[in-house]
Amino acid sequence: SSCRCMNRLSTALASLRSGRRGPVALAAGVLVIVVAGALVANPFGAPAPSSRPSSGPTAGQPTAGDTAVPSAPASLVPSVPPSQSALAPADLDGMLVDPALAHRLPIFVSIDDAAVARPQSGFNAASVVWQAPVDGYESRYLLVFQEMDAKAVGPVRSARFYFAHWAAELDAALAHYGGDLLTRKWIQVHNGSWFTNVDGIGLGNPAYHRLSSREAPHNAYTSTTALLRQAVKLGADPTIDPSVHLRPFRDDVPSSQYGSIGSITIPYSTETIRYAFDPTTDAYKRFIGSKAQIDQLDKQQVTARTIVVLYMPFHTDSTIEKGHNRPVLGFIGTGHAVVYSEGQAISATWSKPTETSPTRILGADGQEIAFVRGRIFFQVVPIGTKVQAS
Repeated sequence: SSCRCMNRLSTALASLRSGRRGPVALAAGVLVIVVAGALVANPFGAPAPSSRPSSGPTAGQPTAGDTAVPSAPASLVPSVPPSQSALAPADLDGMLVDPALAHRLPIFVSIDDAAVARPQSGFNAASVVWQAPVDGYESRYLLVFQEMDAKAVGPVRSARFYFAHWAAELDAALAHYGGDLLTRKWIQVHNGSWFTNVDGIGLGNPAYHRLSSREAPHNAYTSTTALLRQAVKLGADPTIDPSVHLRPFRDDVPSSQYGSIGSITIPYSTETIRYAFDPTTDAYKRFIGSKAQIDQLDKQQVTARTIVVLYMPFHTDSTIEKGHNRPVLGFIGTGHAVVYSEGQAISATWSKPTETSPTRILGADGQEIAFVRGRIFFQVVPIGTKVQAS
């Protein structure tokens, strides 16, 4: 509506005045003008072709990084117009999809990774997945949804400080079941301005349900439809904020240009993650230990098109919250990263100068590395972790 457009323009201009998004805010006003122009040139509201490539794998086909394989349930397959020229690149993973799905509100969901919580549901519908260490050096996931829908997502667990910050980078909805004291206080301050809080033990509760087939607290589940509905009720716009920073994407390279790295092994304290490159699909198959990771929802092995290993300072601290040993992650600043894609490994730098800056992945030239279209896994590991690639 015209009222919503004016609100979005006011938000962008406000970000310019307040510096809400750091370097991104400087371009917010220009971006609003560009988007307005694109809406005139393209009735679907998709990004202008000059700024985002329009070729590459299409959603709904059995290509790497897309869950629309022949045996996938209809709940994971976005509707696709018959003409590829009508498709638009999704904001979070670059996949070409129905323009009505390409710019939906991003939804971040904190997912349990305890052994008793596996297999989890929803990985193969996510555009982006984060895995990071949490309390006791265990790990937890953030599944980030945009163009794909999943009728079951879970088990949902509590949020952590850096999870909320990563959601804030996209002015997203953050779905979780509570959190530690520091995270809860930060969420209370910034909810509604930097992101929308869809907390299962708060006003977001209608989006969740408990499974009787699993033991609490490993049995809280939701769906993308329920989360989007509840986020909008709580004040979120159903579409992505046009002022947020988006990553660049590229098309696949010819198979003759694939690299020779076929295996990536990433150790965590309680498990080892392994990726195996499949040149027939130009994607990485994901394993936990020696077993294929299977998404409980579609019964398919979890895959990734790009894996980014981010090395960050990490320790736990028993003084933050009495009776708990809480995680402390150095997610603000810069550090070493490695990008794995199409059998190649690229040495990189992750950069997040301030609390409100986006996390950028930079190449040796200081420019952002363009990711191949499809699902991205961010593997956050403590500095000194021995990641093996061969």
